[in-house]
Amino acid sequence: MIKLYDQGVFVSNGLEILADGKDAAAAKRGTMAYSILTAHNTSGNDEKLRIKFDALTSHDITYVGIIQTARASGLTKFPIPYVLTNCHNSLCAVGGTINEDDHLFGLSAAKKYGGNYVPAHQAVIHQYMREMMAGCGKMILGSDSHTRYGALGTIAIGEGGPELVKQLLSRTYDVDMPKVAGIYLEGTPAPGVGPQDVALAIIGAVFANGFVKNKVMEFIGPGIAGLSMDFRNGIDVMTTETTCLTSIWMTDSKTEEFLAMHGRANDYKKLAPAEIAYYDCLVKVDLGKIKPMIALPFHPSNAYTIEDFNRNAGDILRGVEKYAADSLGKKDFVLTNKLENGKLRIDQGVIAGCAGGTFENLVAAASILNGSSIGNGDFALSVYPSSQPVFLELMRNGSLSSLVGAGATIRTAFCGPCFGAGDVPANNALSIRHSTRNFPNREGSKPGDGQIASVALMDARSIAATAANKGLLTPATDIDFKTPEVKYNFDGNVYQNRCYFGFGKADDSIPLRFGPNIADWPEMSPLTENLFLKVVCKINDPVTTTDELIPSGETSSYRSNPLKLAEFTLSRKAPDYVGKAKEVQGAEKARLAGSDPLPLAAGLADAFKTAQTIKADLSALDTGIGSTIFAIKPGDGSAREQAASCQKVLGGWANIANEYATKRYRSNLINWGMLPFIIDGDPAFEDGDFLFITDIRSAVAEKREEISAYILRDGKALPFTMKLAGLTDDERKIILAGCLINFYKEQNN
Repeated sequence: MIKLYDQGVFVSNGLEILADGKDAAAAKRGTMAYSILTAHNTSGNDEKLRIKFDALTSHDITYVGIIQTARASGLTKFPIPYVLTNCHNSLCAVGGTINEDDHLFGLSAAKKYGGNYVPAHQAVIHQYMREMMAGCGKMILGSDSHTRYGALGTIAIGEGGPELVKQLLSRTYDVDMPKVAGIYLEGTPAPGVGPQDVALAIIGAVFANGFVKNKVMEFIGPGIAGLSMDFRNGIDVMTTETTCLTSIWMTDSKTEEFLAMHGRANDYKKLAPAEIAYYDCLVKVDLGKIKPMIALPFHPSNAYTIEDFNRNAGDILRGVEKYAADSLGKKDFVLTNKLENGKLRIDQGVIAGCAGGTFENLVAAASILNGSSIGNGDFALSVYPSSQPVFLELMRNGSLSSLVGAGATIRTAFCGPCFGAGDVPANNALSIRHSTRNFPNREGSKPGDGQIASVALMDARSIAATAANKGLLTPATDIDFKTPEVKYNFDGNVYQNRCYFGFGKADDSIPLRFGPNIADWPEMSPLTENLFLKVVCKINDPVTTTDELIPSGETSSYRSNPLKLAEFTLSRKAPDYVGKAKEVQGAEKARLAGSDPLPLAAGLADAFKTAQTIKADLSALDTGIGSTIFAIKPGDGSAREQAASCQKVLGGWANIANEYATKRYRSNLINWGMLPFIIDGDPAFEDGDFLFITDIRSAVAEKREEISAYILRDGKALPFTMKLAGLTDDERKIILAGCLINFYKEQNN
């Protein structure tokens, strides 16, 4: 089904894997990725890229913070098209007026600075960008991790908000030339197999081993020609879950037809690798051997064929329960009680968002459910078309009638089911979803309140088959159905009648519309020469997601108020984190005000005395005091900058990790002035220890990669070493300044 080549591979014309090749260095330039990246590079050095993008996009969890940061840094107008969508908090009812206040802030910003604005319920962010912005050879940067338009010939990257701020200020996205992984598709998917099945099979093969981490996934091979654009887009958007940097696909007449139908025929050009292209590694996928898949809690890579799962359901579910107890502390989490005569009983189904809510997925689901019933028991099915044009066409061709007639409920375009702000299942319930993620508590449950629920990922077709079977897990290949040959007709009037298109029309006289919850970023101080760090959280899970660092769901209502949002930091992982971080921050605030900080944090005075045995002239008023967390591999998942900025707002100065799960999380730390330390193996320090980092400002400025530090415990200073590698010159300046905002203020003065 899937074969991994962990050595370099030569491919001819994107279609034939060669047994050998000659000049790997030259053939590396034959990839589509190399061509597009170098075309957007401004550095003159193809190994050290400084990228300028063609367009930007954000949704309503991130755009207020981005614009506020850019304003504080000197923004006058948007220099390139910037699309502000409203698909993440359009149904989040917590917080009174604040969601709509933020939406009106976004509209006023689009008018003031010259942007495009997509109101709530019109489209989820990535469907809109596919329909209206992506094009062959382009590059798009988004503040959502699933910014992926590779199937349309666009290299699209999801990053934290500060990276978009840099583009808004006409700066660059700096990255080393990434390695390229060939994703070679051959064969044709069997009836009943959908894009999510292919995606989950790939994720299952490459996530845990880091096979494509921070690489470009370049889709090639003869199997592409047999896939529709919706099918390609459905695979492509899930590449984020592999931890790759981005993706790109070969384009053809189907790509051309898609762009022409959306009024953008000029955005098409044929993309293919050169006659000989070299890939640093290769994933060979036989589409014909892919079977319906299920990704069990708590990650898309926890994937099995439904066939294999049904054969070994008890053992597999007991493994999930053990992981929940051992790694997540969910001692009461039980799935085995959902087995009925060896079959898994599902409580809820959802087909939604940029992955699930596409036209072909919903037509297929409707054809399976046509004339059927989901029953009047516990099982429920919700369907979210990905955009109003898709919704309209599903109405016109009768697919929505089939879904509603079977008992499904139809919602508007909304990303909530992907992050816990819509269709939160009941306590102890299991939901199957064609959405992007099934991380712990991402479905919206609150373990701190005794709530436990979970999500398994599946394709829309098998979700519909399960729904037709009244909630008993059923692969679509077990259902006798035929998806009708229905042609999609895009009606652009939906957007023309409702969206604001303001690029190139900036009007500085228009005031921004502020709601009572929209607040400026607090002041952040520059890095000091020496630094005290108190370890206030130590996480030993193999991977820590951004959702665990700052929960999604209803907490996102406060995303425009840094101080209020920070109150939720690590609330589902380490409920005592906020209080412990604030105690340390109290000492730092006193120091900045010129008062003695030592009595204000438990153990700080003793730690200071011990540190003076290393540096006798150490001054408490000149030494920064902050908190830090340790995690083995933090930052998997969302691009939301709040995972880092909330720590900074609470006085965080650093993260310490064995490795960072994604480039985007590490970039978020740096852009908020936090030191991204690396340490080998298990750390000798414990939660509650003070760490003393000597000469850290000089080390950053002088590009030292080995950082001397001490654990201050029981009157002793225990030396250890950390690494601070791979920082660009600008990243060093940002850290020295204390954050990106300070960095730009210094440059503007």
